[in-house]
Amino acid sequence: MGFKALCVGLLCVSFLSYIYTPMPDNIEEPWKLIALDAVAKTFSLTALCLENIGVMRYEEFISMIINLDYTQPHSDEHITVTDTAFVDIPVRLYLPKSKSEAPRRAVIYFHGGGFCFGSFKQRAFDFLNRWTASKLDAVVVGVDYRLAPQHHFPAQFEDGVTAVKFFLQDKMLTKYGVDPTRIAISGDSSGGTLAAAVTQQVQIDPEVKHKFKLQALLYPGLQVIDTHLPSHLENERGIVLTRDIAIKLVSLFFTKDEALQWAMRKNQHMPLESKHLFRFVNWSALLPDKFRKNYVYTEPVLGRSAFSLPALMDHRALPLLANDAHLQHLPQTYILTCQYDVLRDDGIMYASRLQSVGVEVYHDHVEDGIHGALSYMTSPLHLNLGLRIRDMYVSWLDKNL
Repeated sequence: MGFKALCVGLLCVSFLSYIYTPMPDNIEEPWKLIALDAVAKTFSLTALCLENIGVMRYEEFISMIINLDYTQPHSDEHITVTDTAFVDIPVRLYLPKSKSEAPRRAVIYFHGGGFCFGSFKQRAFDFLNRWTASKLDAVVVGVDYRLAPQHHFPAQFEDGVTAVKFFLQDKMLTKYGVDPTRIAISGDSSGGTLAAAVTQQVQIDPEVKHKFKLQALLYPGLQVIDTHLPSHLENERGIVLTRDIAIKLVSLFFTKDEALQWAMRKNQHMPLESKHLFRFVNWSALLPDKFRKNYVYTEPVLGRSAFSLPALMDHRALPLLANDAHLQHLPQTYILTCQYDVLRDDGIMYASRLQSVGVEVYHDHVEDGIHGALSYMTSPLHLNLGLRIRDMYVSWLDKNL
C-alpha cells in the first residue's frame, strides 16, 4: 500500500510540474495544451519507469492507453463503415450511401503512432476518415499495418504497398465505384512517412496500372540520418512529443538494440558509407531563412556506431533519402508542417526538394501547430487546432482531387 501511494504521489508531482511548463505566446487554447502536455508526459514518464523496472515495455504501456480509445465500425445515415482486409492487411472502409451517377473519388489513409502504436480504430482517425468520406462524397480506406517493435522495417512498408496495390486493381475500383484517375494517398506523422514511401514505390511500379493523383502528408517524419536539425533543437522538450521520445520510437522501427537510441541522440549513428546521402537532408540549403535562424550546419560524425543498419540508408524507410530522379515521378503533393514540432523541418525540406524537381507542391505551415494535433480533436479537450488542421487538409483534397 505504501509503495502504491508513493507511486501515485510521484505521478501527481510529475503532472503538477508539467502543468507549469510555459507555452509559446501564439498558442491557441493554452490551458488545454498545458493540460494535454502534462497528461501525455506523465503517461510517458510512467511508461519509462515501468520499462526501467522490468514491468512492461514503454510502447506496451502507451498502446494499452491508446487501445481504450478504439472504436467499432459504426455506420450512420450517410456512410457505411465496415472492417475487412485487403489480402491480410486490416482496413476500415467508409462508403457513402448516396447514389452517384459517376465514379467517386477515393482517399487511402495511414494512421500515425510512431510505427509502434495506433490504428484506424482510434476515435480521432475514425472521425477524420468519416468526415473526409462525407465532405468529399468519397470512398475512404483506413489502413492498419504491422507495428514495431514486434515487426521492424520493412514490414510496415510491405503492408502499405500490399494494401494499396490490392485496392488499385480494376476489379476493386469497380466494386467500390471509384474513379481510377482521382485517388489520393495520405497519412499523418509515421503514417505520413509510410504514405510518402508507398507513393514513391507505386508511381514507378510497372505492375500498378493506376497511379495516385495526389499525396497529402501531415507533419510527416521523413529522415533520421541527421538528428540535429533546427526543429530538433528548438523542440527538444516539445509539446507532447519530445526529441528523446521521437528518437526512441523511430529506433524501435529499426531495431530493439538500445545502442541505436544513444547514438542517435548524439547524432553519431550513421555509417561512413552514408556520406553521399547528406546532400538530401542538408538543412542549410533546404530550409528557408526563418527556420534556419542562427543555427550553424555541422555534418554528423560518421562511422562511430558499433553496428551497421542498412535500413538507415533506405528511402523506403526514410523517403527524404530518395534521389531526384526518383522524386520526379511523384504526383501533386500537399505537405502540412507545425511550428512546434520536432519533425517540422523534415516536411519543409521535402517540399523544397519536390519543388526543385518540378513536382507541384502546396505547403501549409501552422504557426501555432504541434505534432499529433489531429489525434486530439476528439479528446475530452477538443483541440480547435486539430479541427483546423482537419479542415485545411480536407479542403485541399476537395479542391484538387
